[in-house]
Amino acid sequence: MESTNVGDRVKVATEGPVLDGIVFDLPSDSKAVVAVIDRARGPVLRPVPRSRLSERTEEGPDDRALELLIRRTPPPSHGHGRPGNGGQQGRSGFSRATGHRTTGK
Repeated sequence: MESTNVGDRVKVATEGPVLDGIVFDLPSDSKAVVAVIDRARGPVLRPVPRSRLSERTEEGPDDRALELLIRRTPPPSHGHGRPGNGGQQGRSGFSRATGHRTTGK
């Protein structure tokens, strides 16, 4: 598959059967996160190599469940925050640490 976009309907070639899926995220040039139906767990998100994806034009019987999974999953963040803060913002209104408290001499 030459160009894969988020939201594309794809077929995923696994070691077992070929699964219908919908692309959720493209974290790198070689990986894709795809929503597929797991027989034991139901709709899940799986990372797969892009080389295992092929285009799918027809709608599958599980597409509605996959779309609902994608809708309720928060969008991925790829670490584009400011460096050094580790993703924590702290509490608003408290910009610095408290000072030393005197004993009241």
